[in-house]
Amino acid sequence: MNSALKFKDSPYTPFMQETRITLSNGIELHVEIGGKSTDPTILLIMGLGAQVLFWPDFFCKSLIDQGYRVIRFDNRDIGLSSKIKHDGPKLNAIKMMGRFTLGLKNEGAPYTLYDMAEDCALMIDALSLEKVHVIGASMGGMIAQILAAQYPTKVQSLGLLFTSNIQPFLPIPRPKQLFSLIGKPKSRDENAIIDHTLKVFQTIGSPGLVNPLETMQTAKKLYERSYYPKGVLQQFLAILCTGSLLQLDKQIHHPTLVVHGACDRLLPPGHGKAVAKAIPGAKFELIEGMGHDIPPQFVPYLSGLFAHHFTS
Repeated sequence: MNSALKFKDSPYTPFMQETRITLSNGIELHVEIGGKSTDPTILLIMGLGAQVLFWPDFFCKSLIDQGYRVIRFDNRDIGLSSKIKHDGPKLNAIKMMGRFTLGLKNEGAPYTLYDMAEDCALMIDALSLEKVHVIGASMGGMIAQILAAQYPTKVQSLGLLFTSNIQPFLPIPRPKQLFSLIGKPKSRDENAIIDHTLKVFQTIGSPGLVNPLETMQTAKKLYERSYYPKGVLQQFLAILCTGSLLQLDKQIHHPTLVVHGACDRLLPPGHGKAVAKAIPGAKFELIEGMGHDIPPQFVPYLSGLFAHHFTS
């Protein structure tokens, strides 16, 4: 680990320490690390508009207890990491969705998922790590695929959670779930924003397993920590302007486990199955009752799945 970095205790998670890393491309990332420095490292890459707290503490602690060092971070444009200023023309995301469903690239986004994968690679270098295990969720799973394909020496093995490779003619994201994710609250009032976040969790989450009280508490933490809706839109444009990862998947030769929820209404299970089919030798696990989230009820099983995959 880079000895020049200064760490302090995380105000939200007692077993994690946090720091800020300036990458060689000028991006600054907020990073949190937990576990023993001598244990193998798991890098967690989260999805669209999702701060580090979207990786549940229970999930991180479970991986640490199974003998891993865990790193989670805010992607660019979200949380406490760099915000990207972009003065280009306003893009129509709805029209771009048509090309996206065909696996085609769009133009005009301030950055793509390839740039975000480079952030991950540079962060691995900045932390003086050699190879890491990677778990990518949703958009983070797309970034993880690019990272494994384009920076293969930095990745030891790969875990992908409710993600896609954006190949042509996959089942389209359900409109209700998609628009809840990229939609706006009724006002910029704190209560309206927290209420909107709760509705997003309830709409994309595992049916019957979203605890309203716990989710409200998490939503409040997220709002107090950072609120930057422009970053959510720019990350969404990054997805739309990346194009199909199908050919890239064929270049991945790391041991790969793809996990998907049978009740995922944002990215239906066909997306995860397509990823597993495209990556040579990848294994696929479908979890009944799980949606597009990591509910506490599934944490022991999920963390055990990934820990076993990385060990074996």
